[in-house]
Amino acid sequence: MTTVLDVQRFKDEHRRFAMVTAYDYLSARILDEAGIPILLVGDSLGMVMLGYPTTLQVTLDEMIHHSKAVARGSRQALLVGDLPFMSYQASIEQAITSAGRFLQEGGMHAVKLEGGGPHAVEITRRLTELGIPVMSHLGLTPQSIHQMGGFKVQGKSQAQAARILADAKELEEAGAFSLVLEGVPSELGTRVTQALHIPTIGIGAGAGTDGQVLVYHDLLGLTTGKAPKFVKRYANLAEDIGNAVQRFARDVASGEFPGPENSYSANGAAPAKSPAAPASIEERQEVKYGAG
Repeated sequence: MTTVLDVQRFKDEHRRFAMVTAYDYLSARILDEAGIPILLVGDSLGMVMLGYPTTLQVTLDEMIHHSKAVARGSRQALLVGDLPFMSYQASIEQAITSAGRFLQEGGMHAVKLEGGGPHAVEITRRLTELGIPVMSHLGLTPQSIHQMGGFKVQGKSQAQAARILADAKELEEAGAFSLVLEGVPSELGTRVTQALHIPTIGIGAGAGTDGQVLVYHDLLGLTTGKAPKFVKRYANLAEDIGNAVQRFARDVASGEFPGPENSYSANGAAPAKSPAAPASIEERQEVKYGAG
């Protein structure tokens, strides 16, 4: 199983790596079997799974629910749970309780929290001391979109860039095992990566980070419309799914589905295709439901 020590070794050995979001049992199982080393149960599930307009509406209970499903589907990946808005900002004690639930109830191995500054640094230090690994997140932090004026690239000015670099160093010193850099200029992504001992994971931060992360639905083309600049779609499943269900509906309307090969007879065998053609051995075998 991938651990936080393995992630550090990836950087030490100059091995670039991928992280992908997962929100349910089946997606986790597919990604795990594909060899993705880190699965992030991101609060982005609020937008792609629950239909919320932003991540701000996501609750801790919803995150734990989805984390449990992902943990059931994964066997090898490092699982990271995303602390949602207002599940850690109120106090250190609240952060400890929320993070503890991710590990104890959700089956996660680590947590991710957004932002820098004294409060985030102290949370990171305390969680690390308690044995809860922390993945930090700087740059465009979606839980702060109202303060940032929307989903805008961060770190464009010298002052902003210096603040992000300083926050990154403080979070590393506090014990963070990795850092997500989102929506920053490529030059800054490279600069922060070179300044840190811990690995960085970019999303819209250029090619100079140690790893890259994309949302499952984005990289598979399940989301529609114009994609953000940092997204690369490796499939077009929204179109494929639409075509498939339309074919299914047409087959149902025409009577083509279900055919004899999809039907059962009284003795458990599929009905013969015609009176003159007896059922094959395969057709006489009982078909089991599900994958187990």
